[in-house]
Amino acid sequence: AEHQHARYNPLRDDWVLVSAHRVKRPWQGQLEKPPPEDVPRWDPNNPLCPGATRANGEVNPQYEGTFVFPNDFPALQPDAPEPDDSDHPLFRAAPARGVCKVMCFHPWSDLTLPLMSVAEIRAVIDAWAELATELGASYPWVQIFENKGAMMGCSNPHPHCQVWASSFLPNEARLEDRTQREHLSRHGVPMLLEYAEQEARRKERLVVENADWLVVVPYWATWPYQTLLLPRRHVCRLQDLSEGERDNLASIMKRLLIKYDNLFEVSFPYSMGWHGAPTGPHLEEDCRHWQLHAHYYPPLLRSATVRKFMVGYEMLAQAQRDLTPEQAAERLRGLPEVHYK
Repeated sequence: AEHQHARYNPLRDDWVLVSAHRVKRPWQGQLEKPPPEDVPRWDPNNPLCPGATRANGEVNPQYEGTFVFPNDFPALQPDAPEPDDSDHPLFRAAPARGVCKVMCFHPWSDLTLPLMSVAEIRAVIDAWAELATELGASYPWVQIFENKGAMMGCSNPHPHCQVWASSFLPNEARLEDRTQREHLSRHGVPMLLEYAEQEARRKERLVVENADWLVVVPYWATWPYQTLLLPRRHVCRLQDLSEGERDNLASIMKRLLIKYDNLFEVSFPYSMGWHGAPTGPHLEEDCRHWQLHAHYYPPLLRSATVRKFMVGYEMLAQAQRDLTPEQAAERLRGLPEVHYK
């Protein structure tokens, strides 16, 4: 816990430097502004609110639950032209097509997932699964992700996520596909199924658990309070979850996110996303090496105003963290599951 060492991440086939003693150093760097506490419940100028007009002139319906619409500024479009042929192997390009959607979790702008009811979170999970099925019928990869808080690049305080479906497997998907396939081939068991069983037994990095799910600060975590959300049974895709597993997923998400908010008594920023087996043409393939999981990457390190920056050594050499995953898990585990508000 007190001496630097490197830990291997089998999911990404790379290493992280753990330097727990560095968390004691004095901080004179950048201080972040805490998120605003006075977000209006409804604002006619907020393009994600019910009844508001978006940038393309469309008016949102008076939705009362989840609301999905095409991203007005998509990174991927279904009809993008083919790139020009390359005249040299060092200058390669490939087609990139897809669709981008936005999903509002709730009609109220002053709510976040940990402040929503379990039933409302369950409705979000069902909407995620529905989109994963719909877009996954033709696209190889459907990335569901939430950027929460301005610190993580969120430009709107309304509770929402994005769903990007692409005609290709992105870098992280290709990497996790390779490492999980290799692990199953060598050891005869899906990597993250085995990992979840190990963490459930060891408990030193366990944050919360229930009958169907567990949340851990992974052994190889790079962000200070990074967590990994794992099902206990072997399941490849979000849309494959049973009714009971969806209920328990909503419950454990609320418990985890309340702990995050309680850590520094602030609406805790993070980027999170689901990874599951590829879809589209891969639906007919053997994908049993895959195990569904969600990553949470929060930047806050010492307080609501001091964040971890991935710069310098992290960009030019390898990831480095300033407290051990065990220390982070112990702190999260000990937090109350009643929201500080």
